[in-house]
Amino acid sequence: MKRDTLRAMAILGVAAAIITGCDNSHDGPSTQPSTQPSATSVAPSRESASAQSPKALAAEKVKSAVERRIAADEDKFGSGVNSPCSTSSPELFTAKCRAAAEATSSAAGLALREIDGRAGFATLNSTARRLQTAVRQYEQLRCASEPAAADTRHACLAPAALIAQGLNDLRDGDNLALAGK
Repeated sequence: MKRDTLRAMAILGVAAAIITGCDNSHDGPSTQPSTQPSATSVAPSRESASAQSPKALAAEKVKSAVERRIAADEDKFGSGVNSPCSTSSPELFTAKCRAAAEATSSAAGLALREIDGRAGFATLNSTARRLQTAVRQYEQLRCASEPAAADTRHACLAPAALIAQGLNDLRDGDNLALAGK
């Protein structure tokens, strides 16, 4: 137990030295100003953008296109609990939810077109396909036509919940694509 504690302390010490840039090349604090810019002072430039990998550039392009669409749809319909398709929304069984569902499906379709044939977008791909399936289920059940049957209304809840959360999930998939997932 004591050995594990000492080992953890040593690892933390080494990690701190690496993170802060400490080394044993001098005995005290440097009186010379650092010639290396700090990580926070470096702004992206054209040179750094051109130095990015093609995969990173593709992920940025996809994120930019999909994020614009997500933001516009969120402004119009809301998302999560603020969506007309939220299971707690009185608009769940109305044309307002159908319009939000169509917009979400369209945003998912945009994501799929943007990532078509590219590697590194597994999460965004599966999220977009799952959303399109949920929208199809919502439409097939005719959820937007105020169904009277309790079993139909109950069956509408699962796809509607996915639709309500869909724009957030697409954004998360976009962010994971930047990380190559």
